[in-house]
Amino acid sequence: VMLLIDEIRGRLAEVFPLRSFAIDHVHHGAVACAAAAAAVLGGDVDVIESAIGIVVAHYVPFRAIRAGHQLSDSKGASAALSAEVAVSAARRALGGFVGPRDVFRNPLAIYRRFMPCPEGRSPFDLELGLTGDAFALHSMHFKLGLYEHQSAGAIQALVDLFARVPDLAADPAGIRRIEVAIYEPAFSIIADPAKRSPTTRQSADHSLPYIVARTIQKARAAVAAGTAPDWAGVMLLPGDYDDERIADPGVRALVERMAIIHGGPEYDAAYPDGIPTSLSIDHVSCGRLESGLVRYPAGHARADAAATARLVDLKFRRLVAGAVDDPDVLRARVRLGGRSADDVAEAYGFPIHGCDPG
Repeated sequence: VMLLIDEIRGRLAEVFPLRSFAIDHVHHGAVACAAAAAAVLGGDVDVIESAIGIVVAHYVPFRAIRAGHQLSDSKGASAALSAEVAVSAARRALGGFVGPRDVFRNPLAIYRRFMPCPEGRSPFDLELGLTGDAFALHSMHFKLGLYEHQSAGAIQALVDLFARVPDLAADPAGIRRIEVAIYEPAFSIIADPAKRSPTTRQSADHSLPYIVARTIQKARAAVAAGTAPDWAGVMLLPGDYDDERIADPGVRALVERMAIIHGGPEYDAAYPDGIPTSLSIDHVSCGRLESGLVRYPAGHARADAAATARLVDLKFRRLVAGAVDDPDVLRARVRLGGRSADDVAEAYGFPIHGCDPG
């Protein structure tokens, strides 16, 4: 189901650029969730169409949720809230509630309103693959930790430099200047000047300067502990966005020495195929270091699949370690292939630390 949702979401993103119309990107996820939920719960094509129509006609989130210098809880909850209304729409449709038909050709729905086209037409052709490797999933990206996904190229550039020049990770105090070149729209989103001084968790995880600075700090901690400052060593986790870390003077000092620039047409042309980023560091003892252009960081569909799988597994273990007694038991429970409906219903029927059973 999750693969189907991501595939539909990815295909919609290819043909209708929500950000161009100030609509939040979770809208595509809501449409996908409505389709998948209605199908899984036994709906036919008419029910699925009604569920999608309800979502598109009644629940379109605009980017107002991301407005302001410091992002609020609305940003962090946006995808979940959209999924919630999508499932509700699916349940209503299954109960016989009929939503707007043919919503992609509806002249008053968002698609034709923002992308005008001849009467009776949709402004785009939406193709869904059935076989082979022509799927949107084949160009997507797994986040290997907690960070805005467009930061992955910068993290990979740092990891590459740490591997090439081990002394860099051990002595971040010697950094005189950091320069990151990145593409649009990442430059406007995660390098917005307001993001240089995040004060909330939601702003920090969408701040390229903060993410780079915190990654450098984690690399130093990894070296001090005798481990490698690789992806596993610098993986960003919930604790990296707590109030103490966000206010850390060491982070602020690194951000003050950092410049984020737009890489220009070469970088823009390489997106969305990749996550094009480069990074240069001027260091007191290591000299001037250049990462070169990173296009496919670890986690990207075009990167090393085996390495990505290992890091995704590590991320899972680290994120659930404090909540359950045995991450392996949880992993086994949430593998749904071949499971009965009763098994799925009981998938999360085990104690979760810190949750009130009532």
